Amino acid sequence: MPQVTLAQATIKYEVLGPEDSTYPPILFIHGLCVDSRLWAEVAETLARSGFRCVMPTLPLGSHTIPVDDTVTLSFAGLATLIRDFMDALDLTDVTLVGSDTGGGLCQVVIDYYPEHVGRLVLANCDAFEKFPPFPFTLSLELMRGPISIKTLFTVMRLVLPFRHSPFGYDLLTDEYAHLTEAWFEPCRNDPRICRDLAILARQISVSDLVGVSTRLHKFDKPVVLVWGQRDRLFTPRLARRLEAVFPNSKLIEVPNARTFVPLDDPGAVSDAIVSAYA
Repeated sequence: MPQVTLAQATIKYEVLGPEDSTYPPILFIHGLCVDSRLWAEVAETLARSGFRCVMPTLPLGSHTIPVDDTVTLSFAGLATLIRDFMDALDLTDVTLVGSDTGGGLCQVVIDYYPEHVGRLVLANCDAFEKFPPFPFTLSLELMRGPISIKTLFTVMRLVLPFRHSPFGYDLLTDEYAHLTEAWFEPCRNDPRICRDLAILARQISVSDLVGVSTRLHKFDKPVVLVWGQRDRLFTPRLARRLEAVFPNSKLIEVPNARTFVPLDDPGAVSDAIVSAYA
């Protein structure tokens, strides 16, 4: 897997699709304790249709290259990291796609660096004061210290019912045990990754998105919301609130998906991304 070294961190990423694609590139942003594999099926489908898909694994808890210990991870800092990643790979007029915490990050990116983004696609994600949603407010508290993170993730790895409980991935997706176990491995095996996640968990605040939400109306480029209707965390009502804020938006409802729509219905997400180019 290729990697690029930025001022903040070294980022591994995967690229699918033709180098000479006639479409602007697609940049996929995942959330906390997830990596680029969240987008694999979506990107493979789009690559076969001629789209260039870029999937970084960001320092959000399932990364394998620790961040320099002089760097303080925060939502604002991660938005700048995403901007620098786009610049390093010479990605312009990007279609920015985000899910879960990654969707919240995308909102910060378009607030800080709108000139880098040509269109935005959000699957079920944090927004407004829903950051993070209950019961992950409790999980986030346990992630504020490296030791408690390692203990939590070790238990989740060893005890499948706990990993797929409301405090794990149960509310996010149908069972994908092979992925969810792998997403815990970096923190379980490397205390430096635990440190990175703990720093980020201590920095996360509901104010990160509440402030940004007051300026989302300034982003007048195409926005597509592709929203799982079975989601009990980021409910359909939240999608309608986002749709009302963006001046050039459309909402696509996905009946049988929860938070991780890219896993539950990758075809719906692929079609939604294509529709953003129309």
